[in-house]
Amino acid sequence: MIKYPYLPKGKKINYVEASNKYMSVAKKVRDTDSTDLAFSTGAVIVKNNKIIGQAGNKAGYTLPFMIKLHANGLCFRRMLKIKSGQKYWLCPGCATNKKHAENMAIKDAINKVNQDTLPGADLYLYGHWWCCEHCWNTMINAGIKNVYLLKRSEVLFNLENPDNIIRKKKTN
Repeated sequence: MIKYPYLPKGKKINYVEASNKYMSVAKKVRDTDSTDLAFSTGAVIVKNNKIIGQAGNKAGYTLPFMIKLHANGLCFRRMLKIKSGQKYWLCPGCATNKKHAENMAIKDAINKVNQDTLPGADLYLYGHWWCCEHCWNTMINAGIKNVYLLKRSEVLFNLENPDNIIRKKKTN
């Protein structure tokens, strides 16, 4: 059983293979739209088998050299050993929770369709292994029905797991 840092009561996370067509799009969105190169994520919102919103998370830094420094490990939150999902304001390189892929994809969907279209939609997230409280609240308020992550994301995108694919944890 996966122990998530946060999961609202009565909610669950669903998993799909990398070959899932919507997860494949979420990965592509991550690769093309995310500016948080240290923890890049992409999200797509799907309703009636149609993508109605998509976004990658955005870093606080806007200067390319600062983005690269953050991607290479200059992260104040990481230096202070602050857990994922907490105190984003400490590091301007981290995507603030308002700039997380889930929130940005919901905004994109509202701009493309309207908020009344969102209830019952599904969200596919590539690049992380859980959703923070702010993102869950935003998804719940928007009426997102199901949240899908990549199968084995709790290993692949978790810095605490030695088999992660983001950045191998240094061992002494």
